[in-house]
Amino acid sequence: MGRFRSVIERRAMPIPTATIRDVREAEAVIRPQVDPAPLIRSYRLERDLGLPAGRRVWLKDYGWTPVGSFKLLGALNWVARHDDDLGDRPIAAHSSGNFASGIAFAGMRYNKRVIIVMPDSAPRVKFELTRSFGADIRTYDIARDHETGERDRLTREIAETEGAVQASPYDDPHVIAGNGVGGLEIADTLKQQQRTVSHFICQVSGGGLMAGHALAIADAFPSAAIIGVEPRDADDFCQSLREGRRVRVEHPRSICDGLLSYDVGEHNWPILRRFVTAAVSVPDAETRQTMRWLYDAHGLRTEPSGAITVAALLTGKVHLDGDGDVVAIISGRNVDEAQFQQWIA
Repeated sequence: MGRFRSVIERRAMPIPTATIRDVREAEAVIRPQVDPAPLIRSYRLERDLGLPAGRRVWLKDYGWTPVGSFKLLGALNWVARHDDDLGDRPIAAHSSGNFASGIAFAGMRYNKRVIIVMPDSAPRVKFELTRSFGADIRTYDIARDHETGERDRLTREIAETEGAVQASPYDDPHVIAGNGVGGLEIADTLKQQQRTVSHFICQVSGGGLMAGHALAIADAFPSAAIIGVEPRDADDFCQSLREGRRVRVEHPRSICDGLLSYDVGEHNWPILRRFVTAAVSVPDAETRQTMRWLYDAHGLRTEPSGAITVAALLTGKVHLDGDGDVVAIISGRNVDEAQFQQWIA
């Protein structure tokens, strides 16, 4: 497919990362500021997957957050943990769009200036959300970034010239721990109903969403299979699991604009390697069909990155052996209406 890849060598010293204790501490930061995203039972998925009556399928829908995605959780925890260090300094971050609005919302809550580097091709809704929370936006050409490195260069320049503190959208223990609060929400809800989980299905890009949730799910349901899902042409994590080390894809391509990181983060990798059972990849055509399925079956207008986990289920890429419940993450719903209609047509 014309993709280039490189292998990222391990460092001699272990990389510090988040723990389940950090996730529980993050819950105290996040819960006063945002309510849990809903965990919705999908009767239609149970039927279409042919599951027996005793098993249930649940969709954790982060489209209900104030920023339309899960990114708010990690962003809130990051800003809270850096509040004293930041002082009057601004926050600088790069993002395809969802972390942009998440860190902008968190900056608004903590009265911090936020400067975001975003691809010029990001959905308009992501630009509008980010600006609505007061952030400044600088853009770059994502089509040539694998050659120019413009995204990282712009972010560094902002940090150097404006004294900003850089926030990673995924490769940071505080971001991982904040994201993991969503996993605690899933576990608490299902344990209250005396349910067990056999399969947990989650998107993987930089790995911040999966790493945080894997900590919480593995702690609550140790026997659950934790499955990562990526776009077919941005499958660095699938390759990394096979090779046992982080693999970089130099030019990831997909309609899933939120899943186009070049590789999983250093802080995420130890968690992913320990807890993730397997990873599968999904072609964009199947993701588009699933966006239509979610719209028809549940009235959900999801972005491609949000729908890809359900696509992995509907196309049989995940073998649902066992007798527990299945949980799939809908990571976000920020998609422009015209583009959404074109994709599901």
